[in-house]
Amino acid sequence: MEKQEALKEYKNPEDKILLSFILDKIKFVEKTNKIQNTNFLTMQQISLVELFLKKIKYTNFVLWGGYGGAERQVLIIYPNKLNKEMVKKNYTKIMSIIRIKLQEADYGKYSHRNYLGGIIKLGLEREKIGDILVRHDGADIIISKDIEKFLVNNIKYLTRFQKSNIEILDLENLKYVEKEIKITNINVPSMRLDCIVAELA
Repeated sequence: MEKQEALKEYKNPEDKILLSFILDKIKFVEKTNKIQNTNFLTMQQISLVELFLKKIKYTNFVLWGGYGGAERQVLIIYPNKLNKEMVKKNYTKIMSIIRIKLQEADYGKYSHRNYLGGIIKLGLEREKIGDILVRHDGADIIISKDIEKFLVNNIKYLTRFQKSNIEILDLENLKYVEKEIKITNINVPSMRLDCIVAELA
């Protein structure tokens, strides 16, 4: 399907803006033979973009968020002269990690919301921030490469992180924490969906 024709099928204005932006990126890559990337996309945007690229039969792309299974990912579009293995070498030019190591007195004190809220207070756009991997002693925050210096220089002025050790690291140093899975047994009077939802709620 022709790219612009495929775009006409989308009625939601926000979807059209995002997909138009990606088509512009594709044109730039085809014209210049240079890699292009977006900011971090949400899970909903990732699904939208994947379906659209499949519809227009475009395959020169990678979605990557710093580790397998990342919720927020960057779309990387590459020219025909490259392949996915070659594109991997460019990951460190696109994103990096800010590691916050808390002082011992603050271990376990902060949640994902605390880290994200602090970063947003600095005036940064959410689209520049990938996943935030929280641990007992701090967090690894995956970010766009272009904001790393600003963030490492300014996050230390937030009261909650003033005594923390903050550094910029390459993606290969990411400390991935397995998500906890909780299994819960419930008893329902019948297998009707409303009964199951009511019990879970």
